[in-house]
Amino acid sequence: MKNIVLIVLLLLYIGCNETLDNSPASIAEIVTESFYHNNDETLRKHTTPDGYANFSNLMNMFAKPKNSEMNFKVIEESIDGDMAWVKYSTSYDKNPGIFKLVKVDGVWKVTSRKPNEKLPF
Repeated sequence: MKNIVLIVLLLLYIGCNETLDNSPASIAEIVTESFYHNNDETLRKHTTPDGYANFSNLMNMFAKPKNSEMNFKVIEESIDGDMAWVKYSTSYDKNPGIFKLVKVDGVWKVTSRKPNEKLPF
């Protein structure tokens, strides 16, 4: 009986988890979508305070309709310990974008890049 209760609790926990795929690429897609669709709450959740400050200043200038196709595609991804980089493209931009992510309490979050920071690709 204890095993059944533990299994049910585990399944409930997994079922209620919002982001099952916590890979840098999936977080980059969530941040891109929340940025372009002006979803402040989601953007704040998946960025560091520094990253959020940068994005929130620009978010209203680049908002797109929620029903528009973003066509997010990962071009390249690089993970080195608690730091990751994701190079991506969307239908909204002519040039690919690059996100820097850091792991905070076991969760990937997009953060801001330094102006002359070396990229892994």
